[in-house]
Amino acid sequence: MPKPKIAFYWCASCGGCDEAIVDLAEDILGVVEAVDIVLWPVAMDFKKKDVEAMPDKSIVATFLNGAIRSSEQEEMAHLLRRKSQFLIAYGACAHLGGIPSLANQFEREQLLRYVYEESPTTVNESKTRPQCSVKNNGHAVTLPELRHVVRSLDQVVEVDYYIPGCPPTPKITKAAVGALLEGRLPPKGSVLAPDTALCEQCPRKSSKPTDLGFTQFKRPHQARLDPELCFLAQGVVCMGPATRGGCEAPCIGGNMPCSGCFGPTSRVRDQGAKMLSSLCANVAGKEEKDINGVLSGIPDPVGTFYRYALARSLLRRKVDLPAPAKQTP
Repeated sequence: MPKPKIAFYWCASCGGCDEAIVDLAEDILGVVEAVDIVLWPVAMDFKKKDVEAMPDKSIVATFLNGAIRSSEQEEMAHLLRRKSQFLIAYGACAHLGGIPSLANQFEREQLLRYVYEESPTTVNESKTRPQCSVKNNGHAVTLPELRHVVRSLDQVVEVDYYIPGCPPTPKITKAAVGALLEGRLPPKGSVLAPDTALCEQCPRKSSKPTDLGFTQFKRPHQARLDPELCFLAQGVVCMGPATRGGCEAPCIGGNMPCSGCFGPTSRVRDQGAKMLSSLCANVAGKEEKDINGVLSGIPDPVGTFYRYALARSLLRRKVDLPAPAKQTP
C-alpha cells in the first residue's frame, strides 16, 4: 500500500518552522517511515514542474509556513492548494501574517526606497532596483513581484487547519501529524492547539493580582525581573491574556514575557485590540496626562500588540496612496 504523500513549503518567513520539523529529532524518523515526502525544498531537491505534474489532490497534506509577500509565493500557494487534500498553515506567519506583516505599516514604495536607496549602508547613486523582467543578449530573466501587502495564507487560498507558533513546538507538530495520519482531525478550520489563554497554563498564574493598577510600563531589559512573579504585576507587557496556550511557555521559563506567537483564542477577534483594551482598563491614572505618561512606556505599540497578527487584525495594513496629482499653473 503506497504511503500518504506529504509536502512542506516555505514562503515569507525566517526558516524557523522548517527547523521545528527537524526538531522532532528521532520522532522525525517515524514520520519519514510513515509518509512519502514529495516536496521539501529546504531539505531535498524538488522542482516546481514536479509538483505541477502531480494529479490534483494527490498530496494528502501540505504544511505551508510563511506569509504571502510575493507573486511567486501566491502562485505556489494556489498550486499546492490544488494538489493537496489538506492545506495546513504551519506557524505564525502562515497563520496570522507573522513578523513579515509588520511591513504593512508602510507603503511598498516606502519600503523599496529605503532598502535600495536610503538605508545607511546602501551606496546606489543610480537608484537601481531589481526588475521583474529583464532581457539581455536574447535571454529573459525574471524575478517575483513584491505585492503591496503581506497576507496570511488564508487571505490567499482556503486553509483546512492551522498549527500556531513561532515556531510550532515539536509536541504540537507531532500531535498534528499523528492526528492527520490516524484520521483524528477536528472540524475544518480548527487551530490545532488548546483553545485556552496562555495565562491559564502559566506557572506564575497565582501571582497575578486581581487589580493591576498600572502606574508605569517598562521593557524587560530595563529592570531585574522577579522569576516567580507575574510579568504584568511587574509592569511588563505580557501577551499571555490575549494569546492561545499550548506552547509550553518557553519564554516564561526563560524569564521573558509572552510575545503572542500562538495567536488569539477562538473567542478573540483581534489579539492586539484585546490586549490593549485590557491594559488600558487597568491604568491607575484617570487624567489624560497621567494615562499618556503610563502608556509612553510602550514605545512600539504595533510591534508589541501585533507582532505576529497585523495581517489578520482589524487594522491589517496601511493603504497605498496614489501619487498627488500635478497642479497646473
